[in-house]
Amino acid sequence: MKQAYQDFKPWLRLLLRRRQRFLLGAILIWVTLIAGLSLLGLSGWFIAACALAGIALAAGLPSSLDIYVPGGGIRFFALLRTVVRYVERLYNHNTVLTLLADLRFRVFGYLTHLDDTSLRRSRAGDWLSRLTADIDTLDNLYLRLLMPPVVALLCVLAVPAFIAIWMPGVAIIVVVTLGALWLMITLGSAWLGFANSYQQTSDQRELRHLVLDQVQASAELMSYRTSAWHQQKISCQEVHAAANQRRLVFKTALGNAAVSLVTGILVISVLWVGSVAMLEGHVSGPILVMAVLILLGVNEAFSVLPAAFVKLGASHAAVKRLNALSTSPANLGKITLPTSCSGPLVSLSNVSFRYPDMLEPAVNTVSLTLPSTKRAVITGASGAGKSTLAQLLMGRISPTSGEVSVSDCAPCEVLADSRAANFAMLSQQVDLFDGSLAENLRIANPDANDEQLWRALAQVALSDWAQRQPQQLDTPVGEKGQQLSGGQARRVALARLFLRSPNMVLLDEPFAGVDAQTAKHIAHSLDQWLGNKTVIYFVHQVDDVSLLPGVEFYWQLDEGRLITDTGMHNPLPQ
Repeated sequence: MKQAYQDFKPWLRLLLRRRQRFLLGAILIWVTLIAGLSLLGLSGWFIAACALAGIALAAGLPSSLDIYVPGGGIRFFALLRTVVRYVERLYNHNTVLTLLADLRFRVFGYLTHLDDTSLRRSRAGDWLSRLTADIDTLDNLYLRLLMPPVVALLCVLAVPAFIAIWMPGVAIIVVVTLGALWLMITLGSAWLGFANSYQQTSDQRELRHLVLDQVQASAELMSYRTSAWHQQKISCQEVHAAANQRRLVFKTALGNAAVSLVTGILVISVLWVGSVAMLEGHVSGPILVMAVLILLGVNEAFSVLPAAFVKLGASHAAVKRLNALSTSPANLGKITLPTSCSGPLVSLSNVSFRYPDMLEPAVNTVSLTLPSTKRAVITGASGAGKSTLAQLLMGRISPTSGEVSVSDCAPCEVLADSRAANFAMLSQQVDLFDGSLAENLRIANPDANDEQLWRALAQVALSDWAQRQPQQLDTPVGEKGQQLSGGQARRVALARLFLRSPNMVLLDEPFAGVDAQTAKHIAHSLDQWLGNKTVIYFVHQVDDVSLLPGVEFYWQLDEGRLITDTGMHNPLPQ
């Protein structure tokens, strides 16, 4: 239990940042419940009092009853319950959505500090699961594990206190019984369903992975005639998950049955003890009816607890997975690079890098030196290790062996903000977001004005196209840039680089997806912009030397090893 509390502690602290919203939400739930109990109890009292008054009048006995005050009270509580419930639903759902946004922001922050090696240890679907499914599971923590128990506990105190006005002995029975029920349902349900709900999270994750594998690798599975085997594996996992879920539902039903049983016995006990008190003249019949109906209504406060606490294990599993992100090796860095107007000296000494679970290193004993403000090109076929080498220079991954140095600093030890200010890279993967053209450009420089944006677009030969669009800079690019062609999306990513002033620039296939004329325009823009920066081009092969002006160093990668053509300091072959 202590370990579970430690696991939940960081997320509970996050909740306490919005404790006013949490408390107000709990109060709204409590007021809604009290209004419902008051409506039920007062209605019961009013009906019973009217019945007794009618019997008395029919028997010729004098009787009087004020119907206006209780009638007004019934209307008041009915209206109060409706209005407060509506406000409570709006307010608490807004609170939960806000808390989920806080959670996703924190988890996404953890992910941004992980290097590429750590990210590759899990599938993309697994990271997405942590951002969605695991965080959504914590919805159960805030909305069902914290608010309802607090509200139920307040009812355990409020209802007996109200009954004690007329029947103190009955109130003692009620508070002891309801208190014991509260402990039994919260702690008992959590203990009873912890293992099954914990397992449910693992079952769902495994089933999700198997289904995604079936879809993504369908061609390979069909080629090797293993589709039926894999489908059978999915079916077995479904059967296993369904069996565990049935056990969980059964335990939830046990909790609900316990609530109904205890509250039913409590109602019968109160009715019996209250009847004795009524016969002795200590309490009137309508008051007894009111007390019994209020206790029947208390069932509403307890009925939501079993299903919530049975799933405590699922919340704990999600929390442990999210906590693992905060304790993962983070590429935070400790060094700030000096700001200068010239590019840095780049040096690699016997650098090797092997991805987890790979037999061969992606980069193998690479050594090179690129003087400050010079330009180089590294060629190689797909899979030769060019992108891995670029990631090493950017500090996104750390070498398995050897040393990488930029301005006499290991890039992986440089602070993220300092790296962002000094290094820039155009990767093969283009990241565009579902926003406008201007919003995607301003990712590189939030303070850039429209004139700077148009200048950057002109440098990549996109300004004419953008001006022809009805919304111009406000043109939506679609999710992942789907509204643009591949070449246009790549040029938008390149335009973002022109909005920055880095000292070292890495360009991975900068002319991919464009025609020869556009490539020459971009090459000319790059030549002017690169100036006295340290530059490395990563390309498959050099087809047109004029696209790489100013390049003085030429290397070639082959299966992770560096091959030099006739001398490291020779210019590009003509």
